[in-house]
Amino acid sequence: MSGRWAVVVGGGVAAARRAEILLRAGAHVTVFASELSGDLALLREKFAFEHVARRPAKPAELEGVALCIVATGDAAADERARDLAKAAGALVNVADRADLCDFMLPSIIDRDPLMVAISTGGASPLLGRMLKARLETTIPAAYGRLADFVRSSRAMVNAKLATGVARRRFWEGVLDGPAAERMLAGDVSGANSALEDELGRASAQGEAAMRGEVYLVGAGPGDPDLLTFRALRLMQKADVVLFDNLVDPAIVDLARREAERIYVGKRMGDHALAQEEISDLLVRLALQGKRVLRLKGGDPFVFGRGGEEIEMLASRRIPFQVCPGVTAAIGCAAYAGIPLTHRDHAQSVVFVTAHGKNGPLDLDWSALARPGQTAAVYMGLSRIEQLMDEFVKHGADPDTPAAIIDNGTRPNQRVIAGAVRTLAELARADDLRGPTIVIVGSVVTLRDKLDWYKSAGSSLASGQTTTALEQ
Repeated sequence: MSGRWAVVVGGGVAAARRAEILLRAGAHVTVFASELSGDLALLREKFAFEHVARRPAKPAELEGVALCIVATGDAAADERARDLAKAAGALVNVADRADLCDFMLPSIIDRDPLMVAISTGGASPLLGRMLKARLETTIPAAYGRLADFVRSSRAMVNAKLATGVARRRFWEGVLDGPAAERMLAGDVSGANSALEDELGRASAQGEAAMRGEVYLVGAGPGDPDLLTFRALRLMQKADVVLFDNLVDPAIVDLARREAERIYVGKRMGDHALAQEEISDLLVRLALQGKRVLRLKGGDPFVFGRGGEEIEMLASRRIPFQVCPGVTAAIGCAAYAGIPLTHRDHAQSVVFVTAHGKNGPLDLDWSALARPGQTAAVYMGLSRIEQLMDEFVKHGADPDTPAAIIDNGTRPNQRVIAGAVRTLAELARADDLRGPTIVIVGSVVTLRDKLDWYKSAGSSLASGQTTTALEQ
């Protein structure tokens, strides 16, 4: 808006706030209002401010206006002013009338030249202001000074480091290192000295500084809110993202926007790449100097084959980091209201998978069917009948409570609860598609008692679950 003409129609506090934003953006602002509030009157001394003591009467008065903001507080007057501005060819924003807006004004955190904008698309401006108030306390004013520091140093860095990847990695180190700390503390000379030292090291290392690395990150069972802070940090550093069907698309979208994305499959019965091919791909990309993010559903080391991948990386001396995630049994059971252990029901819990390296596993069924224990079975949907039959054959009471959780922790979560003898039939009747986790043990009966917790505080609606009693 620098040097362009903007109009504000209205003389109250809402109009004053919008006029201030436009003036800070460099616009020439004309305010049409019979009277100005105290806040607007304070803007009279601004060079680019003009007051017209009435409302606009015809489109010709607004010809050439880039933006028009209407905030009279009177619905009929707002609509008239909007129609005039639209007839003059201006983009219009009407306060508290999203249906009449060509654009939205976000809540702004100004740390010039750093700007943070928060918008709810007109759904709830108050929510935007509340989030702004929270962020204001966590983003110090000195961050503007830090942004200026980077801008003033950019030409020097570009001259020393030839590639965009090298520059990005250099700045990641600077902004997370002593140079940034000193600039935020107001020590300009110390910040410049630390930056020059870091630049000298980066220039001397050359290609060695471009060594690749692999991040094995547990993405949890589905809900993005279950990601760890460390997982989010690593996701923002990646050059390439390898993800499979178990990772929710909303989680993949949290990775660095510019990162290349490679789908590697892992849908039941349909693997886009075999495990050996995935491990080879991790090695190949890392040897190209890339930071490779391997996103895995749940936890990398709980039936996620992360151990096989790091064996390959270690054999090739490729650096790697492992970031744990919430494994499916824990996350899904919690969202379904089923505690895996309980003093009166289960003193131990066993995690098993229905699939091994070479197909179905020959499990220790007698150990799984012990009383006072909870069994959590991963990847059991495709052979749910066989699983339940084996429990009974090896001594489990057919009436032992059991549940299958489909798409656990996600908005479309479904929970089918019954008994070992009925669970397979219930699962097939509901046409579950997975991913699923099967829970066997008397802890399943606690779900009915804990349902009120979900209705009081869970993000999952009670209508998204089904029990045998409801059927």
